[in-house]
Amino acid sequence: MSRVILTTESGADVPADLAEQHNIQVVPMHVIMDDIDHLDGSFPVSDLVDYYDRTKKTPSTTATNPNEYTAFFENIRSKYPDCSIVHIGYTSKASSSFQSAVLAAEDFENIHLIDALNVSGGLAAIVLYAADLLEKEPDIAVEKLVAAVEAVVPRTHFSFMPSGLEFLRAGGRVSNAAYLGASLLKIKPTIELIDGKLVSTKKYRGKMSRVVVDFFDDYLKAYDIDNKKLYLILSLGLDKAIMTQMENYAKEKGFPDVTWVETGCVITSHGGPGAFGIAGIEKQ
Repeated sequence: MSRVILTTESGADVPADLAEQHNIQVVPMHVIMDDIDHLDGSFPVSDLVDYYDRTKKTPSTTATNPNEYTAFFENIRSKYPDCSIVHIGYTSKASSSFQSAVLAAEDFENIHLIDALNVSGGLAAIVLYAADLLEKEPDIAVEKLVAAVEAVVPRTHFSFMPSGLEFLRAGGRVSNAAYLGASLLKIKPTIELIDGKLVSTKKYRGKMSRVVVDFFDDYLKAYDIDNKKLYLILSLGLDKAIMTQMENYAKEKGFPDVTWVETGCVITSHGGPGAFGIAGIEKQ
């Protein structure tokens, strides 16, 4: 039976130690600042925040292209000639990256593509579910693994709360009027992945340290999340006190195994610094 290699994009934000532990191969997406194209992960997120502070412009992001996927898959095959590749991709409804993988995969055999319809911590949850299943059943047939992963895609839910609307306004995702109104009223919007699309849902009013608790409670009311694993997402700048508060609160709510996922440059380009999010997989 051939070895299975899991792959995904940098926009999954899979923690580096877990990617290494499970031999998850990650292809970088792109971040553009001052018309210079950078590979996601090739520079620290703090550089991105510094760029915004200096220019008041948010970086743009672009997908991994087919040629990059071809080189990526070829490199994996050179290391593991007989492997089966299972690529769990960034939602096709928010990026062309998955379609690039589809085009590149036409030139290869035994590559299985799964549109995770998710990003960041939600995509990481699906990738790490696959990794855990593969670890428990190393001889699992690739078709069975793919079917199991596809079954958790619609049960995986990711929602996040930006600390403010500065990045969303600078990127043209909210109007100046909406930004000013939200700032004056201290409104915190939430962004949720619904059917693969980023959708603005409920809004909360107040300090971040208070509204994250309401946000967490509402998430658990909406979804019957499997308590064996919960992912909490942060972007650079989230108050460490909030991190401690929410990890302890999650454990009080019956989630003993909490993994933090820190957003890379692609996701931070959209949500900005200081964001908090939640991802998990619903019970069957």
